[in-house]
Amino acid sequence: MDTTLIEDHRVSWLTQPMLRTRLISTGSSKDEWLMVFSKLIKLLTAGLLASVGFFASASMSAAENPHVTVLAFGLFGAQSVFESEAKTAASIVAQRLGANSVIVRANTKTGGDVSVASIGSALQAAGARMDRESDVLFLILTSHGSKAGVAVQAGRRTEILSPGDLASMLNRAGVRHRIVIISACYSGVFVGPLASDDTLVITAADSNHASFGCRDKVKWTYFGDAFFNTALRQAADLRSAFAAARTLVGMREMRDGLVPSNPQIAGGKNIDIRFGKSRGAGAAP
Repeated sequence: MDTTLIEDHRVSWLTQPMLRTRLISTGSSKDEWLMVFSKLIKLLTAGLLASVGFFASASMSAAENPHVTVLAFGLFGAQSVFESEAKTAASIVAQRLGANSVIVRANTKTGGDVSVASIGSALQAAGARMDRESDVLFLILTSHGSKAGVAVQAGRRTEILSPGDLASMLNRAGVRHRIVIISACYSGVFVGPLASDDTLVITAADSNHASFGCRDKVKWTYFGDAFFNTALRQAADLRSAFAAARTLVGMREMRDGLVPSNPQIAGGKNIDIRFGKSRGAGAAP
């Protein structure tokens, strides 16, 4: 865990005597560790979100008031977490960005029609209804992932949506301004093929690591809970939400003794301008 990231957001928890003592104590029980980390996460959330500021209005500022279309896909039907995450994430994004159109589709344990081909068709159909130069397409994908891409599973049918395939689909849709968020293991493989000045890409992990929380009968993955369910509900903008979420995920992974997933953000300079921000971005270290 990179503690400098925490300190960058004014939450220097390692300097707090009580917490430091509890963490390094070899006699601490597992329950005590969980209690301490739960308190740290609450402190971290409050500190990070207070530092980035809140909007008085319900939705985020948009300098040119672009129309926003949200497409969310829960791709892996065998586990209900992906359907749950896609539906609730789309609702939160729509409320925060004042979306004009929201489309959610998910594979489930009983089947589903989401396939690689149908994702491409949905993107093209959405693009046909949008002003392709002025509007913003917000795409959410949640699934299991590998270095080859993300899994698309319904019943006995399993496919892989590769970074190259998704890049081609988005290009065929023809919408210039795009935000793509992928919650999956190894989802950093999508950053290189997708990120540009016109496309902001946020992923739950880098290209060499797994992300966590992909269990049946839970509502969120670790990243989805931190980014959509916690940070995005209150943060001033997408980059601030990502910064808070990345740190929250790291804290949770540390608590659970997991190898850091290292969420990524890249591209989107022109997205920042459309939503009233002027700073650019590179991939998170």
